[in-house]
Amino acid sequence: MAAMLEFRTQGYNPYAVKYSPYYDSRIAVAASSNFGIVGNGRLFTLGLTAQGIQVEKAFDTNDALYDLAWSEINENQVIVACGDGSLKLFDLGVNDFPVMNFHEHKRETFSVCWNPVTKDTFISSSWDGTVKIWSPTRSHSIKTLPIGNCTYSTSFCPSNPALISAVSSDSHLRLFDLRTPSSAKYHLVSTIPVHSAGPSGGSPPAEVLTHDWNKYNDTVVATGGVDRLLRTFDIRNPTGGPLTLMQGHEYAVRKVAWSPHSADILLSASYDMTVRLWNDGSGGQPSIAPQGPQGLRLGQQMGIMNRHTEFATGVDWCLFGAGGWVASVGWDERVLLWDANMLMAQR
Repeated sequence: MAAMLEFRTQGYNPYAVKYSPYYDSRIAVAASSNFGIVGNGRLFTLGLTAQGIQVEKAFDTNDALYDLAWSEINENQVIVACGDGSLKLFDLGVNDFPVMNFHEHKRETFSVCWNPVTKDTFISSSWDGTVKIWSPTRSHSIKTLPIGNCTYSTSFCPSNPALISAVSSDSHLRLFDLRTPSSAKYHLVSTIPVHSAGPSGGSPPAEVLTHDWNKYNDTVVATGGVDRLLRTFDIRNPTGGPLTLMQGHEYAVRKVAWSPHSADILLSASYDMTVRLWNDGSGGQPSIAPQGPQGLRLGQQMGIMNRHTEFATGVDWCLFGAGGWVASVGWDERVLLWDANMLMAQR
């Protein structure tokens, strides 16, 4: 595959990568020494220059880093999720130390997401079984949403700042609506069993490690996890089972990301060391999309990127340009930047 840039996170194994929402030439990587099992972490902010990928800034932390999110209100700030249960806000203009520290989670903080609509809050999820909502200006959380199980991923709906989603080790996708009274189950409005026996027939429950909202259809969410399958769900029909099934990965799916440029394209990164490009089949006529059991739509794998030599742990799309540039990271200490359109061209 042509057009690939590479950066080495020497001594650190990346867990997550995010393009800046402000610049197409800046990305951030959350990485951990010793694969995140023991030791410190490092946040890299990288600039894409004519001379290749250069380190703009690096911040060290006392514990592993598992996720990160760019601030939606300050182009120079990044929040990271730490193995000691804390979240730290770093500013590219301030050396060495975080400008804010948020520490309420009792176990590893595994994901963090900034509110893309109101931009004034962010959320975190933890192995302690909670999701917490924060303001970047105060050290104590605004609200805690109980999940009750190890919560690997949490996110805001891209169009509705009151809708929060989370996936966890009990194989469920949960939806919270902050507009409902908190007395009503802590804002919980829907619990979707990812492995339920919908029309497609069920499968054994397995941990759900990642999910993402479709950027063009805000009722559709994609999930991935230990059973190697990607699924899409319509949150308006929580008991209806998945809309689309995508199969091809050989090990657990660690990260899924919908394209910000196309309603039916998504990427996934897996412990099988590959990043795969998918079409969920929602764009064509239902009669043309491949059918699975009981008429379940089967998404199509459009391409595979197999340049990583260890677990592929993170992937993100560039918001700018023609719509194909992505960054992927893996435990091989590598950050790869490449054009997903090249995968489609190879077919």
